[in-house]
Amino acid sequence: MINKSKKLFGDMATCEMKAIRDGFGAGLVEAGWLDNRVVALSADLRESVKMSEFIKQFPERYIEAGVAEQNMAVVASGLASYGKIPFIASFAVFNPGRNWEQIRTTVCLNDMPVKIIGSHAGVGVGEDGGSHQALEDIALMRVLPNMTVIVPADAEEARKATLAIAKTLKPAYLRVARQKSALFTTSESPFEIGKAEVLWSTDKPDAVIIACGTLVFESIMAAERLASEGVFVTVINNHTIKPLDSETLISEITMAGAVVTAEDHQVAGGLGGAVAELVAEYCPVPVEFVGVRNRFGQSGEAGVLAEEYGLTRESIITAVKKVIARKKK
Repeated sequence: MINKSKKLFGDMATCEMKAIRDGFGAGLVEAGWLDNRVVALSADLRESVKMSEFIKQFPERYIEAGVAEQNMAVVASGLASYGKIPFIASFAVFNPGRNWEQIRTTVCLNDMPVKIIGSHAGVGVGEDGGSHQALEDIALMRVLPNMTVIVPADAEEARKATLAIAKTLKPAYLRVARQKSALFTTSESPFEIGKAEVLWSTDKPDAVIIACGTLVFESIMAAERLASEGVFVTVINNHTIKPLDSETLISEITMAGAVVTAEDHQVAGGLGGAVAELVAEYCPVPVEFVGVRNRFGQSGEAGVLAEEYGLTRESIITAVKKVIARKKK
C-alpha cells in the first residue's frame, strides 16, 4: 500500500498532469532568489527548457549561448571557477549528448559546480523522433567521476532537486521530461540527493520495483493492480542514479529476493545497469528490466511510443510476474 509517511497526493487517479521540466523552471527561479551566485545559460532554447521566468527575474544573470552547446559548457566551467553556480540547459541529446567531452574535461575533471539540465529526454518527446529522443544520457553522465545524476519522478520533485543541486559545490546532471505526467508527490514529500524513497510497501514482498522518472508513477499503478491479484511488491522511487542509495536498495532487494527496474532510457548503462551492478556485487537475485533495449527512438505520439517500447504499467506487471517465476525455480 501507499507509504503514508511520504506525503503523496491523496487520490492517484485524479492527479494533476504537469511537465517535469516545469518543475525545473520553478526551482531555478527559487534558487535564483536564494543565492545570487546562481546563473543560467541556454543553447537557444530558453522557452523549451523553462528558463524564461528566470530571465525575467534576473536578466543580468542569463547568458544566451546560441546553438553552441560545447561552448556553453566551457563558459559555465569558467563562471564556476570564479564562484558562480551555473545551470546550463538544452535538449538532453545536445546537453550532454553533444558537449560530453567538454563536460568531462572542463567540468568534471576540475570538479566544477556546473549543473547540467537535459530536457526532452526519453521517448516521451514523441513526434520529435529518434534524433531528439535521448535514451543514452544517464549512461553518459553516470560514468563520469564527480558527477551526481538525478531523474525526478514529477514536476514537484524536479523543483526540489533543482534547489538541492544549487546548494552543492559539485557537478550535477538533472534529467527532465517534456511531456505532461502525473504530479503525485507534494511539497511535503521528502527529497534528498542520494536517498531512495519507498513509496509503496508491503510486509512480505514478492518482488521490488526500482524506478525513476515517469516510470515511478506507472510502477505505483502496477503495484496497485498486482495487489488486487494477490501479488505484493515494494516500489522504490530511485531518483538519484548516482550516488545510489546502496543501503536502502540492498535491504529491500534482499527482503524481496527479486527485482524489476523501470526507466525511459536504455537498459544498458541506465538505472537497470546501475542496479544490476549492485545486485551482482552484494545481493545476487533474479532481475528483470523495463526500459529500451538497444533501439533508437522514432516519431510518434508519446503514449503510442510507450506501448511500442514497453514503458507502461502493463510491461511492469509482466516483468514482475516473470521475475517472481524465476525466483521460484
